[in-house]
Amino acid sequence: MRVVFAGTPQVAVPSLQALLDAPRHEVVGVISRPDTVAGRGRKVVRSPVASLADEHGIEVIAPRRLTDPGVLDRLRSWHPDCAAVVAYGGLVPVGLLELPTHGWVNLHFSVLPAWRGAAPVQHAIAAGDDVTGASTFLLEEGLDTGPVYGVITETIAPTDTSGDVLGRLAKSGAQLLVSTLDGIEDGALTPVAQTSAGLSHAPKVDVDDARIRWDLPAHIVDRRVRAHTPAPGAWTTLDDARIKIGPVTPLDTTDSDTAEKPSPGTLVVTKRTVDVGTATVPVRLSWVQPPGKKAMPAADWARGARLTDGTVVE
Repeated sequence: MRVVFAGTPQVAVPSLQALLDAPRHEVVGVISRPDTVAGRGRKVVRSPVASLADEHGIEVIAPRRLTDPGVLDRLRSWHPDCAAVVAYGGLVPVGLLELPTHGWVNLHFSVLPAWRGAAPVQHAIAAGDDVTGASTFLLEEGLDTGPVYGVITETIAPTDTSGDVLGRLAKSGAQLLVSTLDGIEDGALTPVAQTSAGLSHAPKVDVDDARIRWDLPAHIVDRRVRAHTPAPGAWTTLDDARIKIGPVTPLDTTDSDTAEKPSPGTLVVTKRTVDVGTATVPVRLSWVQPPGKKAMPAADWARGARLTDGTVVE
C-alpha cells in the first residue's frame, strides 16, 4: 500500500523504520510536528521522525495544524491508500480522515479502551497496572475511540520506568502496525468496536504532575517517580531549588538506617545512601540531578551539598 506516516518523537521512529523495511508498503510522505529551537545556540532541531524521513529522501511536511492551507492538497498529491499515525501530537481534522482509501490507522500504547489519551504508559505505571500493551485502531473524530484492529500486551515490571516500557512497546508496536496494514490490504482484518468496560483516560502529563508528594505512601511515591521518568522528570525542592529525582526503592523497616521512621520529606543521610521519609516506610534515592548539573548518585549529591539527617525536601 501507499502509506503516509504521521509521527514526531523517538518512540514513533521504530514504526516508520518498520514500514520503510516492509516489502508490501511504500511510505510516500511523512507528516511531523514543526522544527523546534533548542540550546544556547538556538539551533533548529528536526523531530526524530522527520530526521529519519530526510535520510530516506521522503518528503516531509510539518504544519502547525493539519487544518493549515495546503495540507489537504499535499495529502491528496501523495494518493495514499492508508495513513499510519504514531505519537503525532496533533488532531487529525474530519476533512482529512476519509481521504486515504483505508483511513488512518493509529498505533496507541495501551490496551484500548484503557488509558485513552496522550500519556497512557505514564498513567498505567502510576496506577500500579501489572500489564499494558499497544493497540492499532481506525482513527475517528473521538479521542482514541475508534474500532480496534489488533492488540499486543506487555508486562510492567516492578522497577520499570515509563521510558523502559515505551522503549519495548515502540519496537513490538511497530511490528503490530505493519501486520495490521498487511491484514487491511489482504481484506483479512475487520476492526472491532470498543466497549465501555475498562474505560480509563490518560491526559497529558505536565511538569507540575511530576512533583513528588512525600506525604503519600512509599509504594505510590515509587510508582509516580517511575511513571514520570524520564519525562517530564520527577522532582522535588530543596531550599526552593528544583531537583530531579531518579527511581526510588521503598524500604522495609529492617532495611532503613534509622530506628525511627522519618517524617515525610525528611532525609536520612549516610556515607553511601540517602533515604527520604514518606507516609509509610522511607524510600531510598538512586540518582539526583541538581539545577544546572548532571545526574549523580544520591550519596554524592548529599556529600557535595553537605546535607545531614533532618534536611527536608518538599
